[in-house]
Amino acid sequence: MPLDVDTLIDRRKLRRKLTFWRVVAVVAMLVLIGGGSFALLCRDLSHAGNHIARLPIEGMILENRAQLKLIDDLVKRDSVKAVIVSINSPGGSTTGGEDLYNALRRLAEKKPVVAEIRTLGASAGYMVALSGERIFARYNTITGSIGVLFQYGNAAKLLDTIGVEMDAVKSAPLKAEPDFYSETSPEARAVLADVVDDSYQWFVKLVAERRGLDLEAARTLADGRIYSGVRALDKGLIDAIGGEREVVAWLVDEKGVPEGLPVLTWDLDKAADDSPFALKMSKGLGAGIAETILQSDYSANRLISPGFMLDGLVSVWQASETEIEK
Repeated sequence: MPLDVDTLIDRRKLRRKLTFWRVVAVVAMLVLIGGGSFALLCRDLSHAGNHIARLPIEGMILENRAQLKLIDDLVKRDSVKAVIVSINSPGGSTTGGEDLYNALRRLAEKKPVVAEIRTLGASAGYMVALSGERIFARYNTITGSIGVLFQYGNAAKLLDTIGVEMDAVKSAPLKAEPDFYSETSPEARAVLADVVDDSYQWFVKLVAERRGLDLEAARTLADGRIYSGVRALDKGLIDAIGGEREVVAWLVDEKGVPEGLPVLTWDLDKAADDSPFALKMSKGLGAGIAETILQSDYSANRLISPGFMLDGLVSVWQASETEIEK
């Protein structure tokens, strides 16, 4: 059946509208892709010029190969004229702190490294600060808590109450000790004490060497207590009260770092890498989606406390948010 003129005109109008909106959609997509590409390109180029690198050490300190590689990249990057290790951490695993300390000391052999403790830098967090040529902290910073901890739980009474009995066949009495279902033997406790003491003595020696203290003085300070920034200064655990502004001024005055250099953050999300640009853009888009998911109230990162992911010896201090705010 032939179409009348009005119907043909309407169809042509509809076709023009569809074509218009298709063009708009394509242009919008190109703008989004171009904007994202430009943002990623600017991010990569931001590390191309001379600058001071800010290396954040935040939250629980764990063994992290990606973070160690990032520090090695800082060693190789000629545009990085100095590094500020910006610490806000209660500590974490002792080996995690040891790894970071050693990596930062290798970095310090090539360029100036200064530690800035912000709100909190205790236990392994203070261990990391020891890598700096100079340590700055705020007046009210919480630091110290120098020591080592090995914690374990025991549910023997609970198992007895509910009528559950555990048993094991061991190659030797100290294998897999302590366990959670029986009382810890004096021999097992002595073994743990030896392990903790070995790590503690290493930590104390590190404090003594890096802070210019004799061993007895360092051991007196390393009784596990925390210090305010001003008290840590009085005890010789830090060098000065101040923040990033004071750190940069010291680098300019004492280390000959050119004045006016920007301070750029180097972290695992923003550090430039050697991937092709298209892959970097894909990573950026994927990271944005992942960040959105992880920030939801019911995401997996809320289900497991970081404290349950610490293996081995622990150098950590933690208080409630209310206590920290006080």
